Order: sequence, then structure tokens, then C-alpha cells
Amino acid sequence: MKKAKVHIIGAGLAGSEAAWQLAKRGVEVVIHEMKPLKYSAAHKNPNCAELVCSNSLRSDDMEHNAVGLMHQEMRLSGSLIMEAADKCKVPAGGALAVDRDAFAAYVTTKLKALPNIEFSNEEIEELPDESFGRTIIATGPLTSDKLASSILKEVGNQTLSFYDAIAPVVYKDSINMDVAWYQSRYDKGDSRDYINCPLTEEQYYTFVEYLLNAEKVEFHEFEKPNYFDGCLPIEVMAERGKDTLLYGPMKPVGLTNPHTGEHAYAVVQLRQDNFADTLRNMVGFQTKMKYGAQQEIFRTIPGLENAEFARLGGIHKNTFIKSPILLDEFLRLKTKPHISFAGQITGCEGYIESAAVGLLSGYFAAQEVRGENIVLPPETTAFGSMLKHLQDDTNIEDFQPMNINFGIFPDIRGEITPNGKFRKIKGMERKSAYCQRALQDIIPWVNEIKKSVDFD
Repeated sequence: MKKAKVHIIGAGLAGSEAAWQLAKRGVEVVIHEMKPLKYSAAHKNPNCAELVCSNSLRSDDMEHNAVGLMHQEMRLSGSLIMEAADKCKVPAGGALAVDRDAFAAYVTTKLKALPNIEFSNEEIEELPDESFGRTIIATGPLTSDKLASSILKEVGNQTLSFYDAIAPVVYKDSINMDVAWYQSRYDKGDSRDYINCPLTEEQYYTFVEYLLNAEKVEFHEFEKPNYFDGCLPIEVMAERGKDTLLYGPMKPVGLTNPHTGEHAYAVVQLRQDNFADTLRNMVGFQTKMKYGAQQEIFRTIPGLENAEFARLGGIHKNTFIKSPILLDEFLRLKTKPHISFAGQITGCEGYIESAAVGLLSGYFAAQEVRGENIVLPPETTAFGSMLKHLQDDTNIEDFQPMNINFGIFPDIRGEITPNGKFRKIKGMERKSAYCQRALQDIIPWVNEIKKSVDFD
């Protein structure tokens, strides 16, 4: 095996998982972490893998839930983060929640026990050049300002780093097409580019009142919202005047409702969000409303009465790159292939997703420096689907961080019955089918990547 060393910048969940995967494959690792010399405004614990916003890793149901499925894929792949979570879990019903301090301490202890991992407590302020060595950037959504600026210069301003309000994403098959319809404004472009949900005058002004009175997310003391001007929360737009949305995302011009032959007073448009067209983004509906309020209010929109959300809107500081145009299939920066990225900075969202991308980045880098073949996870798995999201340039201008969800998996519509007929499956049966397929397909990949690796 070729002797090599990999540098990891950041010891959050992604960086810790990447280091574990590398070290367990015999690669020397240096983890560069600015704590405890310097803390971001959100961090307080000196240990690795600090959980800032919540102690929950969400659902642990691997039979019907995409997050639980990702948990299981990580367990099978020898994940340190999942090992720590299982060791430090606390009662939380069907969710996997942990004791935060115990969790961080466990991860730190396990990493420091490996002889081929070295810690360097320092802030890396510049994107390393090739002389620094093979590097993984795993600095998360709170990347330090200096390093973020350095990354920004390298990628040609293709990053976003501001308090960003993101729009909800709806499962397309939950939209009521007896009310909604396909049409682009003035019939420009493909007629199926947009799905339109119509509102009457009364429905529109009632909806605006809901927006104005909804519960909003409160900011932490260290957060000073600096909205991207082209991405204002919809409720902020409504506060500027009750008719503002009629001249913005809800303008009805250029559209005729084929169900009635009439023009709607206002319209909500949903644009294709992924290549398979299983997800639809609510155009211009970025929001900082609380999750419960979003579901209640958005389901008052005609056509979205039974909407299921793959992602709800939110607002937080984001430092992430447009991975689909900047990274190759192995998460390496195309302009500087000695650098790869891991975690939320790549455009995944959530603790477990960050750790999963860290696992992949660590495995890819280990195989590269060892001169061995890299095997990509099947697209039908949670790993493969998240990796595919980071490469999906379908809607690059609006590329946003995404949680793992079945909407980004290769679609399953139904099955062929013994008599040769197609039977559509949906609901829990469909979710179960996604999980069964993924768990079946992940096993050969896991067996391949764990060859000659010491995970004891």
C-alpha cells in the first residue's frame, strides 16, 4: 500500500466520519480543528462532532423512512457516527436522539485512540495549495469567514454564504391535479415546466393574513439575518404590502385555468426540482415560518390540500458550494483535485446526511491515495441518491441543501402482478419498497468497501 497522508479541515460530524474511514484503511490523517483555540458563535463544546441545534438524528425506522434507511446503510458501512449514536442514545420514541456531550466525547475518544490520527488545533484561513497535501474540507455551514472567502475566490463566486430562506419542496404525486394544471406563463417553454395552483381573490387575501400572523423562527443572539435580496421570505414580502405577492411569485398573468377557462386572481407555481420530476419546488415561497405553520398554511392553497413535503422551508446561515458544477463524482474540486469536500458545505442538509457524505468522501480519498479502485454506491441506496443530488445540475441556479428523502431516489411507481398487469403502489407500501430495494442493493457495495479494512 502506498504510504500517504490526508488532511481534514473541520472535526464536525462529516470531518470525524471521514477521518475514521481513512484511518481504518491505514491512511495517516491530520485533523485541523480550530476549537478550542477559537469557537464559532454557535459552538461551545471542545470535542469533535458537536451537535449544535438538536440532539436528534431523526427517525430510526429503516423500513419506511429515508433517514432511518441512511442510518442503517451507515451502520453497515462501519460508521463511527452511528456507532456513537447507538452507544449514547436517549429515549425518543421512534427517533434516534443522543446525549450530546456523551456523543461528542465518544467520537473524540475513538478518534484519538487511533495511532494514525493526529490533531492540529489551528484555524486554516486559506484554501490549501497542492504542497499542503491531499485535503478534505469539512467545515460545515459555519465555515469561518476567512476560509469561506478563500473558497469563494477559488470557485468563482459559485458559493452562497448568507442567511438564506429556502422554499418548501412537495412530492409531485401529492398535488391535486383536478385543481392544479400544467402551464408555463404565456405558454413559453415546455408546457409541463410548471404546475399551477389557483386562488380566488378571497382565498388570496386570507392566505396573506395567514402569512402575516404565522409563527416565525426566532433567531439566536449570534444571528443577524442578512437576507439575499433575491430570496426574501414570502412573509417578509407580504409585510411590504398585501398586494406585493400579486406582483411577485403569485402573479397570475399569462396563465389560464383549463378546468374553468378563467384567469385566477393569484397563482402558486411549482417548478421541477429533480431530474426524475418526483419533486416540485414552490417557486418564490422561501420562508422562515415554523414547520407546523408552514404545513397548515400551505395546505390551504387549492391543489395542495394533501401536500406531502420532502423539505419544508427554513432559514439559517449557509456556506455551501454548487457541487453539481464544481465537484466531480468523487467529491473533488474540479479545479484543484487534491481538495475534496464533505458534509453540509457540499449541499446536503442535516446531521446524518453530513456524516454520510463525510463517510463517502473519506472512503473515496482513502482509495485514491492507496491507489485502489473506487466503487460508487448504487443510486438506489440512500448513499447513492444523496451523491446523485450533489451531481444533479437540473436546476443549478436554485441548487439548495437537501435532506435525504425518497423524492431523490430512482422512482418506484408500482409492480407487475403475476397476471402481467401493472399495479401502482403508494403510501407506506411504496416507502417500504424503496427501503427494501436499497438494503438489498447496498450489501454488495458494503462488502466491497470493507475489504481489508479493520473495523473492529
